[in-house]
Amino acid sequence: MMHPFAKYIQILGKGKNGMRPLTRSEAYEAMNMITCYDVEPEQIGAFMMLMRVKEETAEEVAGFVQALKESLPINQQAQTPAIDWAAYAGKKRQLPWFLLAALILARRGYPVLMHGMSRSDDRVYVPEALDALDMSAANSIRDAEQQLSENGFAYIPISKLSPLASQLIATRELFGLRPPLHTVVRMLNPLSAPLTLMGVFHPNFAAIHQQAAQILELKRALICKGEGGEFERIPDRAAELNGLSNGETWLESWPNLSKPGLQTKQQRLNLNHYRSVWDGEIEDQYGSLAVTGTLALVIRALGLAAEPVEAHRMAESWWQTRHQADAVFEAAS
Repeated sequence: MMHPFAKYIQILGKGKNGMRPLTRSEAYEAMNMITCYDVEPEQIGAFMMLMRVKEETAEEVAGFVQALKESLPINQQAQTPAIDWAAYAGKKRQLPWFLLAALILARRGYPVLMHGMSRSDDRVYVPEALDALDMSAANSIRDAEQQLSENGFAYIPISKLSPLASQLIATRELFGLRPPLHTVVRMLNPLSAPLTLMGVFHPNFAAIHQQAAQILELKRALICKGEGGEFERIPDRAAELNGLSNGETWLESWPNLSKPGLQTKQQRLNLNHYRSVWDGEIEDQYGSLAVTGTLALVIRALGLAAEPVEAHRMAESWWQTRHQADAVFEAAS
């Protein structure tokens, strides 16, 4: 007798003329079987690689996200942050300036739940940057909830949020190819924040995320090609934005913040330098523009400013006053 999961592999693997994408309900059912461990390891491998060759559609991503999110051990009474921020790429050429933008948002009363992953390579990931700032990652979703309540910011590794998703992502090491879970986990939004932020490396995935966000009826979302694949503004390039507000999609293009060539290699991955910039002990032109540029995008997504000039003016003010007492997040307020 044919295994129940085999039908989903058949849909994807019937050759050029016979194959088709999964519907949203089929994607949901397939991922639900995976989260319930009702599949064989060989089937998961075949399924993931067929999806990789075909490339996932927005309908498939929406179905996968729904099923995977339902498998998370989330307390329904948990605090809802203002922003869900995916951080899965790591930084190779520049420091993770986006993290400083997230911390400023938290201090301004917009709690941020960040989730991501780390790999054993030459990139700098969020946990290392947090360590340089004398902060630490959450060890569980409960720990993340506590950090959100106390500080307005929490970072949780996908391995602590969803061990299964972490295992599926790790199939990349076996097959040498990126599995579709890289797309799915970015959209998990475990605590159902009203704004979801995602960076992409390949621009074509921005539209897929945007369409999937609309299918999932997310309130607000913003996706852009960011530095290294993270949600971080590249100062010397125009920013192409794929947004979602109240169910309606929108596209915008924001001009460069600086002339090409601003990026420098000196101290680019030096976390002592990173901490000194955050503390205000030294200046970093590229870093400041990356932080304020990223902040401006989030300000736009939050609906606090509609135009780039206004958004950047607000972002620059927040950056300059980041350590003032009146900017510190207070959970009670």
